[in-house]
Amino acid sequence: MSTRIRCLLLDDELPGLTYLRMLCEQIEGVEVVRAFNDPLKLLAEADQLEFDLCITDIEMPGLNGLAVARLLQGKPVIFTTAYKEYAAEAFDLEAIDYIRKPIQKERLEKALQKAADKIQPPAAAPGRQFVQLNTSQGKALLYFDQLLLLTTSDQDKRDKLATLDNNQTLVLKNISFDQLLKLLPAQSFCRINKKEILALRAVNFFSHEEITTHIPGPDNKPLILTLGETYKAGFTARTGNKPQGT
Repeated sequence: MSTRIRCLLLDDELPGLTYLRMLCEQIEGVEVVRAFNDPLKLLAEADQLEFDLCITDIEMPGLNGLAVARLLQGKPVIFTTAYKEYAAEAFDLEAIDYIRKPIQKERLEKALQKAADKIQPPAAAPGRQFVQLNTSQGKALLYFDQLLLLTTSDQDKRDKLATLDNNQTLVLKNISFDQLLKLLPAQSFCRINKKEILALRAVNFFSHEEITTHIPGPDNKPLILTLGETYKAGFTARTGNKPQGT
């Protein structure tokens, strides 16, 4: 599988959850972000986690997997169950797939590939100057030479805010930084911390810990961003210089 998929797992039975996690870890390109045996705990933490897909059992006490899928607000879901009577309702929820237990690795891998095909945004062709992405207003063409900054949305961490050079802001729906970095020209954009990707043309000054940009901030002064420790090497490689103070 060429696309990397980050999954949440949910099964109230610990042996089944452990087995599902083991299968996922044997499939290339699949990352298990968290495994839960309580649907309420998953829902309480989901907004703070970056994930692409939820693989969930259906029959659980209190809150079943179908209800969890509805509460995840359109996040892709693969259902696993020992019961076939839920199939119609599962597909009414536009589930990626519906796997009968006991789960076979080959069957799970097929379902995850279907998820990868759906989750992966359309790749930018070589030399293309834009990419098509889903936004809160519908599909949009995001032109690389207009994009200044990408940051995590405060309203929904699965969404990203795109700041353009005409002072317009777009809400990019349900897309990760990893997916965005695959689409953006690597020579022109750099992730600078856990919450932001910056266009290098927006850089004015930078030091060991922060970057002063040409982007107007809330007080109309130049926006200053944090340069995270983990991302300094990548930033240095693209700018060809060490930040001041290193």
